[in-house]
Amino acid sequence: MQTLAYGSWPSPIDAALAAAHDGHPEYVGFVGDEVWWTAPRPAEGGRRTLVRRRADGTEESVLPAPWNVRSRVIEYGGQPWAGVLRDGEPLVVFVNFADQRLYRFEPGGEPRPLTPVSPVGGGLRWAEPQLRLDRGEVWCVLEEFTGDGPTDVRRVLAAVPLDGSAAQDRDAVRELGDDRHRFVTGPRLSPDGRRAAWLAWDHPRMPWDGTELVVAEVGDDGTFREARTVAGGPEESIAQVDWSTDGCLLYASDRMGWWNLYQDGEPLCPREEEFGGPLWKLGHRWFAPLESGLVAVVHGRGATALGILDPETGEVVDAAGPWTEFAPTLAVHGERVVAVGASPRSAYEIVELDTRTGRARVVGSPHTDAVDPAHYPEPLIRTFTGPDGRDIHAHIYPPHHPGYAAPAAELPPYVVWAHGGPTGHAPLVLDLEIAYFTSRGIGVAEVNYGGSTGYGREYRNRLREQWGVVDVEDCAAVALALADEGTADRDRLAIRGGSAGGWTTAASLTSTDVYACGTIIYPILDLAGWATGETHDFESQYLESLVGPLAEVPARYAQRSPVEHADRVTAPFLLLQGLDDVICPPAQCERFLARMRGRGVPHAYIAFEGEGHGFRRAETMVRVLESELSLYAQVFALNPPGIATLELVK
Repeated sequence: MQTLAYGSWPSPIDAALAAAHDGHPEYVGFVGDEVWWTAPRPAEGGRRTLVRRRADGTEESVLPAPWNVRSRVIEYGGQPWAGVLRDGEPLVVFVNFADQRLYRFEPGGEPRPLTPVSPVGGGLRWAEPQLRLDRGEVWCVLEEFTGDGPTDVRRVLAAVPLDGSAAQDRDAVRELGDDRHRFVTGPRLSPDGRRAAWLAWDHPRMPWDGTELVVAEVGDDGTFREARTVAGGPEESIAQVDWSTDGCLLYASDRMGWWNLYQDGEPLCPREEEFGGPLWKLGHRWFAPLESGLVAVVHGRGATALGILDPETGEVVDAAGPWTEFAPTLAVHGERVVAVGASPRSAYEIVELDTRTGRARVVGSPHTDAVDPAHYPEPLIRTFTGPDGRDIHAHIYPPHHPGYAAPAAELPPYVVWAHGGPTGHAPLVLDLEIAYFTSRGIGVAEVNYGGSTGYGREYRNRLREQWGVVDVEDCAAVALALADEGTADRDRLAIRGGSAGGWTTAASLTSTDVYACGTIIYPILDLAGWATGETHDFESQYLESLVGPLAEVPARYAQRSPVEHADRVTAPFLLLQGLDDVICPPAQCERFLARMRGRGVPHAYIAFEGEGHGFRRAETMVRVLESELSLYAQVFALNPPGIATLELVK
């Protein structure tokens, strides 16, 4: 074991390696007996491809570049593909990111468009396609812009002809119901095909605040009739709905404080843990009914497990295996369950559970160690005490290297990571971006601050009208606790985050003196601007609950906005932004920087062409990581080998 100062350890995990492993499989499904899913391709412009696993176990990327299987509905997207076997061959429909058209694809041929391009605003967008071969249609969610503004939009359940007759004709798209609700999820059909169920909600609520479960009769002409709300409301969030094989209505509701499963209104397994989550993307699935009557579930408190629920007894049997976190995507076929699982020692991979044998195994996108796993961090699950004695959940990743240690008297620098959302969660999984820092001698603390999901509605509601207060306080409490206990160097604390985490980072730099520097990534910086037209429709009224009604508390919007308090920033910072970001637009960064000009605070601003909200290109992620490390090196007096110096201006 060699002795070298923290932050100076040579690491085999470089930025290119971390970038190559960014992203994970999503949207698993079955096409016949085959498992299919979408997968990231950072080195191919950040696109997502469609992958199939053949019967012999080989994986094949179905669509070559530049096809990009990704929907922009509500900007965060949703289920972008569906497939079935027809005459023994796959028939697939998918959304292409570039034009947002729905395409029909049969392997061996070229994709053919099924929907037209609209010149109005953001055009026509589609999500959660479901193939209805009996009607020759694809049923899905249609998001249709009616003007040039980000909120000039309507959403409706629609049917697209499979024969391509709507490819140039919007009028050939059949609407299944009305547009009385601002937001809808894709319809789930009852086993007899006579009823459809979906979720709906309206501004100013977000889906984790309150949703309605709507059920309608399906007429002989395929339209929805007599739609009625059967569950949910302004203070009850229903995260997902489906039907059991015998026609019972299954849904995940938080009416008792936790997202638990209900069948025809009766709780199946009442527990203080979550069987659902925040509906950031249409088509998230935390449960899936099996033909046997059992239900596959992703559930847990904090972390999640894959289990099988018996509705008769309320018992859940979890799959054995190393996975400690499962993404909200499930698919079932017969007695087979497919999910996406990960652990602190493995990235997300496709996991199949055979409910007859209880055996779980990796069947796709298997984790492979790009470096010796001895370089991976060893996370600690911690609960800290914050203001007013409240609990704060966090994952602590101490510096770790198999061949190096720091001098005995030295304390390590630590970076607090604030997750996005803010209604979200930092999962306990292997992340090579974290390992990039810990393997060099820089600790990371992921804070699931008040408002995070995974700990029940009461914990989630801590952020109501307290955004910029509770999140900032909780992150600071964890950072200071680590310093007080001798885990971290009090003088070498930093904070970083993207999106809502970028907000928390900037708000922390303007309202506390805890951190020596910060990395602010595609942030919200101006609450009033964001609330009055500078973001997309989905989150355009999110601040009504996070901060308060703008009409009633305008001073609060100014009081908490970093852009209004740029004069308080004294710590160096790095600001990173995608120029194509419509969720947190570059204008917010530019406004903030204009107010920083001439103040003598060292900083750097890097804007990336072709990047939106969430960096996807390998070259972007390499520059981000290396720039971030250079910031810490300069502020903390570190000497990481092989890292170019980021120019900081004043």
